[in-house]
Amino acid sequence: MQPSPPVAKRVPTTDIVHGDVRHDDYHWMRQKDDPEVTAYLTAENAYTDAVMKPTEAFQESLYAEMLARIKEDDQTVPYRRGAHFYYSRTEKGKQYSILCRKAGSLDAPEQVMLDLNQLAEGHPFLALGAASVSDDGRWLAYTTDLTGFREYTLQVKDLDTGALLPDRVEKVSAVAWAADNQTLLYVTEDAAKRPYRLQRHRLGAAADLLYEETDALFRLHVGRSRSLAYLFLISGSFTSTEIRYCPATDTGAAWRTILTREKDHEYQIDHGRGAGGDVFYIRTNGGCRRNFRLVVAPVDDLRPERWRELIPHRDDVMLEDVEVFGRHYVVQEREEGLIRLRITDVESGGHHHVQFPEPTYDLDSDANAEFETGAYRLRYQSLITPASVFDYDIAGRRLQLLKQAPVLGGYDPARYRSERVFATATDGTRIPISLVRRADTRQDCSSPMLLAGYGAYGFPYPAGFSSSRLSLLDRGVSVAIAHIRGGGEMGKRWHDDGRMMHKRNTFTDFIAAADFLVKNGYTAVDRLIVEGGSAGGLLIGAVLNMRPDCAGAAVLRVPFVDVINTMLDESLPLTVGEFEEWGNPKVPEQYAYMKTYCPYTNLDARPYPVLLVKTSLNDSQVMYWEPAKYVARMRAIGRAVTPPLFKINMDAGHGGASGRYDYLREIAFDYVFMLTHLASFLAPR
Repeated sequence: MQPSPPVAKRVPTTDIVHGDVRHDDYHWMRQKDDPEVTAYLTAENAYTDAVMKPTEAFQESLYAEMLARIKEDDQTVPYRRGAHFYYSRTEKGKQYSILCRKAGSLDAPEQVMLDLNQLAEGHPFLALGAASVSDDGRWLAYTTDLTGFREYTLQVKDLDTGALLPDRVEKVSAVAWAADNQTLLYVTEDAAKRPYRLQRHRLGAAADLLYEETDALFRLHVGRSRSLAYLFLISGSFTSTEIRYCPATDTGAAWRTILTREKDHEYQIDHGRGAGGDVFYIRTNGGCRRNFRLVVAPVDDLRPERWRELIPHRDDVMLEDVEVFGRHYVVQEREEGLIRLRITDVESGGHHHVQFPEPTYDLDSDANAEFETGAYRLRYQSLITPASVFDYDIAGRRLQLLKQAPVLGGYDPARYRSERVFATATDGTRIPISLVRRADTRQDCSSPMLLAGYGAYGFPYPAGFSSSRLSLLDRGVSVAIAHIRGGGEMGKRWHDDGRMMHKRNTFTDFIAAADFLVKNGYTAVDRLIVEGGSAGGLLIGAVLNMRPDCAGAAVLRVPFVDVINTMLDESLPLTVGEFEEWGNPKVPEQYAYMKTYCPYTNLDARPYPVLLVKTSLNDSQVMYWEPAKYVARMRAIGRAVTPPLFKINMDAGHGGASGRYDYLREIAFDYVFMLTHLASFLAPR
């Protein structure tokens, strides 16, 4: 007998915004401490477990299959900072990493700085936030979260003795050491989890407040230049930046402002050397140069008229990041959706590019702690190349592979094929799609496919490697990523064209990508699964309201689906700051536009596909009640093919389980849901 899903009670609530009467029968689910809420979420988990019970053996075997590809006792590539080499390692059977170092040489005895497995004892969740060592190597300042709510507690450990200092601070979001090895600067959060206060704390003494950010759109961060010469205090919103600085040797000095905040001007700062002495490198998009340019200015005179342009603005190339070293600087440039490195010699001004041959890939900086160095460490991966750490010898222009993440069990990348294709949006815009499939997959509409998307905050969706994904590919399931507007793949304007009053472009782009893949034989609608998490969950929720027939199944992870109610509540984390991403519903025009796509608001009696919706009770970014209300309302008024499954992790936050084995089990569950739905289309094994 098929189990029956829980039926959530209805408690009618009415709200009127701009004269528009809105009804919400499930507002009561916001009461996290209400026993009825706990009972309802528990019942949802029980229903999902009952439906998935016939797959328990498959879940276990798939978990074992994915685990067998992982080297459980592994180590990161050590990097030098000061007198020590730092790295982390894992041990078989243990959920968390162990942070270690060696003094002077890699042949020296190992010192364990922090064993996260010990810190996690007695707790179902543990996340490490900051981990910063003082310049002299004696003190480790670190922050941990034990609930998943991303509320981090700061502690300081004496690495000479192993003792913890009594200094303990709650709600810390960022940490930096001053040059005296005794003074910590850190940022604390307000009640809405907005980082807003900079505190200076001398070990063993009371902290004093240095700065408070009063504009609710702005969040604070504190950091240190790679040269170690300066501390930076960064006030940033989604569209504007203001940075202050002071010498790291004198935290009592006045903090000077680089550039005062102005609308639609973001910038990044770092310290380096120039022909005439110390300079600040400024990556700036002021003056409507949306994709940024790079300029340099004397530290003692930052007036724009003293700026010297190093890299001009280009409409087709996004200046995504800059890292400054003693003799060179490295710029990450993104063109046509792909990252390349531009490396420039400080003295001569000569530059060259480092490019990579695969059609789609992901590239990022790795540990580059030393200011004086002739090498640049990077992490490269693709849909078929495992994460690989390289040192790039700048003078010799050579890449040296230091480590590639092992994939046990005889992984052969030649068995797979990655490619990049383009769909055409309704307005004619070309939408990049990265995809990977088995090399023998036919392009005749017979292949099952998983299509993922995000499209928010200007974040590019990385086309990275996953050994777990092989469990889909080896069963004939192709995997694709739609690089839709709202993300940052094609530059700043790509983001602009998918936010605020242009947000619907994100959803129509994704639909265009799905339709393209079907039309061109990569898959068929009945064997296409779409997925997204967080803002990507909003994407999938909106798409299913617009085109419930675009896919046969969908997975929504911690989905941001109750957009209007969340954006009306300024007491929630993130709401006010994200007025510049989604809009402010207290503005009539923005409310009206938001109402056209809000997934919860627009649920109706549609034939929604098979659904799995996931959340975590302690999520601070998308509250658990958003997907809870969404599922309850869909069941009440929708005509889904089958009742949606709703799974809640009662001990985690936005990223799901924190332990690596627990997280792998979550992936196994998701994949079993997908593979069970696709069972009749799968290649025999």
